[in-house]
Amino acid sequence: MKTRLRVLRAEREWSQAELATAVGVTRQTINSIETGRYDPSLPLAIKIARLFGKHVEEVFLYDESELAAPAADTDY
Repeated sequence: MKTRLRVLRAEREWSQAELATAVGVTRQTINSIETGRYDPSLPLAIKIARLFGKHVEEVFLYDESELAAPAADTDY
């Protein structure tokens, strides 16, 4: 999942630690979200979006190509 979190945070001149404290997670969690290694839970995504006055879809950009392809039917 792509995210605009780093840009939004930079616009407010917040550190990862400041954002983490504001939403109740660790700085490492914010770093992992920003680098795409971790997708936040829905409650956390909502909390982050509300903090920035945005809709979840404005902060977290869903990329359908990231979905795993469905398994092909095979005959055995």
